[in-house]
Amino acid sequence: MRADAERNASKLRAAAAELFHERGLQVPLKEIAGRAGVSHGTLYNLFGSREALIDDVVVDLAADRFDEVAAHALACEDAWAGFVYYVEKISEMQATDPMLADVLSGRYPGAERLMALCDRAHGSATAIMERAQLAGMLRPDFTGEDFALTFGALTQLARAGSDVAPDVWRRSVAFLLDGLRVEAARHPLPVVPLSPPQVYEVLGRLNGKQ
Repeated sequence: MRADAERNASKLRAAAAELFHERGLQVPLKEIAGRAGVSHGTLYNLFGSREALIDDVVVDLAADRFDEVAAHALACEDAWAGFVYYVEKISEMQATDPMLADVLSGRYPGAERLMALCDRAHGSATAIMERAQLAGMLRPDFTGEDFALTFGALTQLARAGSDVAPDVWRRSVAFLLDGLRVEAARHPLPVVPLSPPQVYEVLGRLNGKQ
């Protein structure tokens, strides 16, 4: 890559990271180009698509955050405390950072690195959940698909209430955690959980995917 092209690519990466954090992954590409001080065409010439830009800019930033939270949760001696820590931290990240909320939405299946990160985050969540279930603390009928769908909905609640009651999601998470304790599972659930493809479809709709 020529020196001028590399400079433009660096400016675009910085502008994309700022705007993704501010407004999420759906921010218009023209605005990213404008903040970087380059043309819309330059962005496409260097990255080719929104998905390619997301894979280049977002994945490493997000992976560090998600991996750190998962590692801390799994290191907790008390499995329930680890699960609660993970739920609260993931909820906080999605409520306060539009980029991180969109990372787990499944909205951009063409971004291969992003989808691989989604799969890894799902695997971490499942390991943390199963650890709490094996310890007899988390109700056994709660699945990874339930986790993804529930917290996708909480993300939308946090966004809708951000300028009215920024911490409203904390109350919902507290209710949810109490309902997930094993002693709360007094009645069988009325329907089976969604499949992984169904979860991604529903999350995509929640996040505006057409």
